[in-house]
Amino acid sequence: MSDRTILVWFRNDLRIHDNEILLEALRKADKVLPVFCFDPYYFQTNTSGNPKTGSIRARFLLESVADLRKNLRAIGGELVVRVGNPAGVLPKLAEEFQVNEVYHHREVAHEETEISEQVETALWKMRLNLKHFIGHTLYHKEDLPFPIKDIPDSFAVFKKKIERDSTVRPCLGVPESVTTPVINDPGELPTLHELGLDEPVFDPRSEGVFVGGETAALEQLEKFFSSNDQLEAGKGNRSLTGFQSARLSAWIALGCISMRHVYHEVVKHQHSSHNGQYNAMLLDLLWRDYFRFMFKKHGQKFIAAKNQSEEHAAASNQEILFKNWENGQTGVPMVDAIMHELNATGYISNQNRQITAGFLVNELKVEWTKGAAYFEEKLIDYSPASNWGNWAFIAGVNDARESRYHVAAKRAVELETKSEFIDTWLPLLKDLDYHEDFDHLAVK
Repeated sequence: MSDRTILVWFRNDLRIHDNEILLEALRKADKVLPVFCFDPYYFQTNTSGNPKTGSIRARFLLESVADLRKNLRAIGGELVVRVGNPAGVLPKLAEEFQVNEVYHHREVAHEETEISEQVETALWKMRLNLKHFIGHTLYHKEDLPFPIKDIPDSFAVFKKKIERDSTVRPCLGVPESVTTPVINDPGELPTLHELGLDEPVFDPRSEGVFVGGETAALEQLEKFFSSNDQLEAGKGNRSLTGFQSARLSAWIALGCISMRHVYHEVVKHQHSSHNGQYNAMLLDLLWRDYFRFMFKKHGQKFIAAKNQSEEHAAASNQEILFKNWENGQTGVPMVDAIMHELNATGYISNQNRQITAGFLVNELKVEWTKGAAYFEEKLIDYSPASNWGNWAFIAGVNDARESRYHVAAKRAVELETKSEFIDTWLPLLKDLDYHEDFDHLAVK
C-alpha cells in the first residue's frame, strides 16, 4: 500500500506552534509536503499605480517565510517555495508528489476567498480535495454562542455574549518531527527586486525594525511580558496600551504567532498583575475576531457603500487632496506627522490610524477605499478583514453601530501642534504653513 501524502498550503499561518493543519496532516498522513506560494497577484500595482504590497511588508513576509523554512528544517522537514498563481502551482506539486489531499486555513476576505476557490476548482479536476480549516480566530466558529448568520452586528453585544458564553480553546503543541517526500528542488525565496520592489530604507527616527517570523514573534511576546514585570516594579512607561505596546500585530497578521497563544499568555500574566495593558490586548484580539466574523457573515456587503448623504459628499478635487494626505502635506501637523511615520516605518498606532483615516474621510471628503488601499500597501501588519472593516467603520458604510472613529479627525487638531511626536516626524514644522482649523479644507 502506497504512502499517504498531504500537501499543507501555508498562507497567513507561518508557524509550526499551535498550527492545526500541520498537526492534523502529520496525524493523518505518512508524509507531509509544506508549501508556500508567492502569488504575483499580491505584488501587482493597485488602482493608484502603487504596489499592492509595499516593500516594508514584503520584506517582513520574506523573513517570515524564511523563518518558517528554518523551523521546519529543525524538525526534519522542508518548505517548498514557489512563485506563481497557487491555482497553477499547487496542482503541479500535487501531481509531482502524488498528493492525496491538500490542507489550508480558510480566509474570509473576498480576494483571498476567490484564490481559495480557484485552487479548489483546479484540484477538483484532479479529484483532489481542498480541506478547509478555521485557524485565524481567537474563538473557534464551533464554540460561538450563535450561528454565523446570527452574529450580532453590534460589537458591544458580540463582546458581551462571546465573553459570557464562549471559551478560548487551549493551544496545540509543536510537532516533534516532520516527514516529507524526497524534495529535490525546494525552491529559493525571491528577492524584493524579483518581486518588483526596492529595498526599504531604514529611518533612524523609527523605534526599530520589525523582523518577520515565528522566532521573532515569540521573542517579542516574551520581551513584552518582561518589560511589564519592570513596570510592576515601578519602572518603564505606562502610557502605551494594547498592541501599541506589545507591537505584535504584524506577526499576528501573518500568523507567525497565534491569537490563542497570545490570549493564554496574557491571561496567565493577568492573574498576577493589575496592568491595564492586558485588558487592552484582549480587547484588540476580540476586535480582530469581530471583523473576521462580520466578513464571514456578510461577505463584501459588510464594506459595501450605501447611498452617500450630503455630509459625506465626495470632494471634487480628490486626487490632489489624497496626494497631499499620503505624502503628509495636508497642513495639519498631527495628521502629517502620522503619515510621515507610516511611510517611513510601515507602522502607526491604532489611535493614529483612527486620526488620519477619519481626517481623510470626514474632513477631506476623499473616497474611503483610497485610504484603505493605501494602508494595505504601507502597513506592515495589514490584515484584510481588520483593515477594510475599520475603514468601513470610519466611513459609516456598514451597520456595525458602534464606531470608535467619529471624533478622530477633530481630535487631530485639538492636539498641540508642538509635541515630541510631531517634533520627531515633522522637524521642519516651523518652516511650513500649518493651520489650526479645517476651514481651508472645505470642499469647493
